[in-house]
Amino acid sequence: MNLAMLLEMVAEGEPDRVVVGNLRTGVRAAQLLEGARHAATFMRKSGAEYVCYFGLNSDVLPLALFGAAMAGIPFVPLNYRATDEQLESAVRRVTPGIVIASEDEWPRLRSSGVVDLVSHGQLTDAAREGGEPGDLPFVDPEDIAILLFTSGTTGEPKAAVLRHRHLVSYIFGSVEFLGCDPSEAQLISVPPYHIAGMSSVLSSLYGGRRIVYLPAFDPGAWVRTAEDEAITHAMVVPTMLGRILTVLEVEGGTIPSLRHLSYGGGRMPVELVERVMQALPTLDLVNAYGLTETSSTIAVLTPEDHRTAMASGDPAVHARLGSVGRPLDTVEVEVRDADGEPVPAGGRGEIWVRGEQVAGEYVGQGGLADDGWFRTRDAGYFDEGGYLFVEGRLDDVIVRGAENISPGEIEDVLIRHPDVAEVAVIGVPDPEWGEVVAAVVVRRAGTECGEDELKEWVRRHLRSSKTPAIVEFRGELPYNSTGKLLRRVLRQELGEQ
Repeated sequence: MNLAMLLEMVAEGEPDRVVVGNLRTGVRAAQLLEGARHAATFMRKSGAEYVCYFGLNSDVLPLALFGAAMAGIPFVPLNYRATDEQLESAVRRVTPGIVIASEDEWPRLRSSGVVDLVSHGQLTDAAREGGEPGDLPFVDPEDIAILLFTSGTTGEPKAAVLRHRHLVSYIFGSVEFLGCDPSEAQLISVPPYHIAGMSSVLSSLYGGRRIVYLPAFDPGAWVRTAEDEAITHAMVVPTMLGRILTVLEVEGGTIPSLRHLSYGGGRMPVELVERVMQALPTLDLVNAYGLTETSSTIAVLTPEDHRTAMASGDPAVHARLGSVGRPLDTVEVEVRDADGEPVPAGGRGEIWVRGEQVAGEYVGQGGLADDGWFRTRDAGYFDEGGYLFVEGRLDDVIVRGAENISPGEIEDVLIRHPDVAEVAVIGVPDPEWGEVVAAVVVRRAGTECGEDELKEWVRRHLRSSKTPAIVEFRGELPYNSTGKLLRRVLRQELGEQ
């Protein structure tokens, strides 16, 4: 199986189902299949070894993705927020290739050394070409389907390799074929160069859920689009969800069509989950945890899990609102110590995963152990009920003396203070302890909590060793374009003080 076959199955099963765009005027499954075949012929004739996509979300994206899949050419979504230097480096690594981009992006791409540029109009014109498309190759499941540049913390980003078999395995294991009602619509606002942007296209199409794109995230536009397009499903990252909720609280909106909201891509404060559940009690919330290298989701906190935890008077059960749920049946997940040995429930360590959807591969290097296990570099633990808690990257763990301290535990306490809007906890170098706890706080508008007040707040809820030695107030925290907190930036800035 390959990605092209997913589209072929849908087009044969329900050719007239609208799969992209507005319910009245959007692209139907049979149209997308025919267009992708012609796009694939166009791509093959270009001689490109890579098909890149650069820019905001658009209805052209599925055409480009499936066209590349049918042509047997790796699809590479490029980060439009990258610096010129980063963009030039990425383009150099996917040459010779074509870059599909709107014409207003061409000057920047030309300056990076790219000459083979294809506009959205050129691709859609090729897709409308009459007659039969040219001969297309057999695409082996082992062929590369997508390359995604990871947001590495140091050095040049790695290009993660996702082969057709990895992505198809994920879809088959998590999505029911055409199991969605034709009225269902998925709003995609995460950028295309994020694994969620790719997996959302594949899972929505295979399930039969209409795809609606928001070019780039804006909370007001997100709410208006959800209302106008009768959106039933959406996926957001934590920073997006907080801003959407603020818009709804200020404007008094509810988005009556919205039934299902998944979130992931970063650590979600329990306080924010509780706010959403109180504001939108009928909404089904899902926390999905996954990585680029695992072809998307490997663990899920279901709507039932959310409601059970919210209603429970048992602190251990209620705490599961801060978990990522239980692993999918199609993968194995273990938490291991520094020696690579599994630890029992409650024991902290590194999260490892194995399964057919797990690629764990980068251009020029592999990432899987000989027995198929992949080290995620995420720290976490299982509770007694098998719920997985992710505490952040291993590098984020604060080592104070001989004690390992999870930043997330302290963040959860601080975010419950009524004056705290956002918070990041990091370790900064200290000559006596090795590292000490530092908290960078964004106050809620109109509040004036002080350093001593917040230190005492933590001290009352946690032991003294977890009380921040440093509390710094800022107007905002640094996030990357997919909503991940950039702790490394804060560590560098505070470490230089």
